[in-house]
Amino acid sequence: MLSTLARTATRRPLTVIALWVLFLLLGFGLGTGVFGRLSDNVPEVPGTESEAAAEYLDRVDPSGDSITAVVEGTAVTDPALRAQVERAVADVRGVAGVAAVPDPYTTPGLAAEDGRALLIPVALKGGLGDDAEERAVNDAADRIKEIDAPEVHVSGGPLLGLQIGEKAQEDVRNAELISLPVVLALLLVVFGGLRSAALPLVIAVSGIAGAFLALFLFSSVTDISVYAIQVTTMLGLGLAVDYALLMLVRFREERRRTEDVVEAVHRTVAAAGRTVLFSGLTVAVSLTGLLVFPSVFLRSMGLAVAAVVVVDMLAAVTLLPALLTRFGGKIPPAKDRPESEGGRVFARLARFSARNRIAVPAVIVPALLVLALPVTGMRINLGDAQQLPSSTEARLLYDTVGAHFPPGTGVATVTVVLKPGTDAATADRIRALSPRAESRELPNGTTVAELPPSGGVDGDAATGLVERVRDLRGTAPVEVTGPAARLVDFRAMLADRAPWSALTVLAGIFVLLFAFTGSVLIPLRTIATTLLSLGAALGAVVWVFQDGHLAGLLGAEGLGSLSLTAPPLIIAIAFGLAMDYELFILARMREARRAGEDDQEAVVTGLRRSGRVVTCAALLLAVVFGAFMTGGFSPILQIGLGLTLAVLIDATVVRMLLVPATMALLGRRAWWAPRPLRRVHDRFGLSEEAPAAPRVPTNV
Repeated sequence: MLSTLARTATRRPLTVIALWVLFLLLGFGLGTGVFGRLSDNVPEVPGTESEAAAEYLDRVDPSGDSITAVVEGTAVTDPALRAQVERAVADVRGVAGVAAVPDPYTTPGLAAEDGRALLIPVALKGGLGDDAEERAVNDAADRIKEIDAPEVHVSGGPLLGLQIGEKAQEDVRNAELISLPVVLALLLVVFGGLRSAALPLVIAVSGIAGAFLALFLFSSVTDISVYAIQVTTMLGLGLAVDYALLMLVRFREERRRTEDVVEAVHRTVAAAGRTVLFSGLTVAVSLTGLLVFPSVFLRSMGLAVAAVVVVDMLAAVTLLPALLTRFGGKIPPAKDRPESEGGRVFARLARFSARNRIAVPAVIVPALLVLALPVTGMRINLGDAQQLPSSTEARLLYDTVGAHFPPGTGVATVTVVLKPGTDAATADRIRALSPRAESRELPNGTTVAELPPSGGVDGDAATGLVERVRDLRGTAPVEVTGPAARLVDFRAMLADRAPWSALTVLAGIFVLLFAFTGSVLIPLRTIATTLLSLGAALGAVVWVFQDGHLAGLLGAEGLGSLSLTAPPLIIAIAFGLAMDYELFILARMREARRAGEDDQEAVVTGLRRSGRVVTCAALLLAVVFGAFMTGGFSPILQIGLGLTLAVLIDATVVRMLLVPATMALLGRRAWWAPRPLRRVHDRFGLSEEAPAAPRVPTNV
C-alpha cells in the first residue's frame, strides 16, 4: 500500500498537488461555514430522561427560547434612563418573533436592590424557524443596546451560541497567527533551510483545512460543540507538523544514501511512512473510545478529530512525497556525521537508563503516581459563564448580574414535567422542594414546574434537587430536565460506559502495536507507561483548574471542578499522541535489530536516531497547544494544558528514561510473542521496509 502511494506521488506529483489544492479551497471556503453552526449545548445524551423530557416539551410547549439583557452603571431611577428603557421595551415587544418582554420597573426581581442595574428578559415565540429566530434575536439585542448606559450586555439562549462561535473563530485565527511563525522559526533551527522548514507548514495548513471541512460535514448531521473547532484545529495543526517532521528527517537521511530524489522519496515513504501510518491509526483508535458513549458531543468530537488525523496522515504520505519529488532536489541531505556523534545526548540517556534499569523506574513511577493523585478527587460539571473569557458578552452579563443581584439570579431552573395523570399530592411535594417554585399549564394538560436551585446551575444543590424529585415521584408520570438534570444523566452515562470505552481503546492499541512490533510484551509495557504520563498530566489539570493552584498564571481561576468536556478529550487524545512518540522510537529500535544489533544496543540506537525527532515534535506540539490557550476559554485551557503536559512528560521522562530502562529489564523477551501469534504477525502484520541502499559518498 505504501509503495503504491509513493509511486503515485512520484509519477504524478502535479496531479496529487492539484487535488490537495482543491481540498484546501474546499476546506477554507466551504469548511469555514462551520463557525455559524456551532452549538453550546454539550451535555445532551439521547435516550436519557432529561433528553426525553426536553423533546416532549419541544412538541407540546408553545413557548420559545429567551435572551437576557442587563443595564448597569447608572441609577435605575434616573428619569432619562427609565424613559429610554421603557421605549426600548416597547420597541422590542413589537419585534417579529418576540412573545413577551416584562417591564423591569414593575416586575419583582428585575431591578437590583442597590438601584444600579436592571434585568430585561426577552421571551421568544415558539416554533420559529432558524432564520426567523436569528432575526428576532438580533433585532431585539440591537435595540436594547441602543440604551444609553455605561454598560449594556445581552446574551443567553440562541445568542450565546452565536457569540461564542464568533469568539471561537477569532481565537482560531489568533492562534494560527501566533503558532505558525513560531513553528516556522523552530523548523528553521531544526533544518537550517527555508525549503525544508516550509514543507511541514504546507502539511499543517492541510490539517487546518481538514479540520474545518470535517466539522462542517459533521455539522450537517449532528451538533458541533463550540469547543470542537479549537480542539480539532490545534490537533490537526500539531499532528501535521509532527508527521511532516518525521518524514523530512528521514528524507534527508535517505538523500545522504542516494542521489536519486525519487528513490529517496520511495525509501522515505516505505520506512517513515509506515510509522506515520501506524501513528495515525493509533490516534484514531484512541478516539474510537469516544464512540462508545451515546453523548452527541463525545461521538461527534471523536469522529471529527479522527477524520482530521486521517487527513494529516494522508497528507504526509501523499502530498509531502509529491512536493519532495518536485522540490526535494534542492533540499540538502542530512550532515554526514560519524555514527558515534549523532544523538550522543540521547544515547547517553539510553545507556544510563539501561544501566540503572531498576533505579530509574523506582524513582519515576512513584513520582508520576504522586502527580496523578489529584485525579482521585476530580469533579466534572457543566460550568457557567465563569468558564468564558472575561471579554465575552456572556461573561460580562454574568459578572454584572453577580455583582448586583442575589446568588442564583439568572441560574437555569430544574424543569419538572408533570404529565397528565400525576396526582396532586405528588405535584405538591415536588413544588415544595423549592420555595421559589413556579408552575404553568400547557394546552395538553401537562404542568411544568420550574424549581430554582440555590447556588450554581451544576452545583450540589441543583443536582441534589434533581435526585430528590426523582426519588419523590414514585410511579407518577413525572420527568426532570434542564441543565442540572442533563449533568446528572451525563455523569451516569460516563460511569456506565467508561469501562467499555477503555476496553475498546486498549484492545485496539494492543492489536496495532502487535502488528507494528510482532511483540505482545511491548504493547503491554507501552500502555502501562502511557497511562502513567496521562495520569500525571490529568492530575496537574485538576490541581490547577479545579483546586485553583497557579491558575492565575494562565488567566484562569479555580472553579472547583473541570469542564465535562475536558477529561474525556484529554484522555482520548493524549493517549493517541503518546503512541506517536512510542512508535517513532520503536521503529528505529526495530530497524537496528533487523540490521543485526543485539537487543541492548538496539535500544540505544533507536533512541539515538529518534530522540531528536521526538523532542522537536513534542516542542512543536507544545507551541501549537500553547497558542490555542491564549483565547481564554476555560475548557480549552484545560484541554490545552492537559495535552501539553502529557506530550512533554511522555516525550521526555517516559520515552527518554522509562522506555529504555524497561526495555533493558525485559531484554530479548521484549520482542517475544507466542508462536501462533508470531505466525499471525508474519502473515498479516504490516512490514514494508525500505530496501537496503548502497551508500553514496557526499561532501555535504
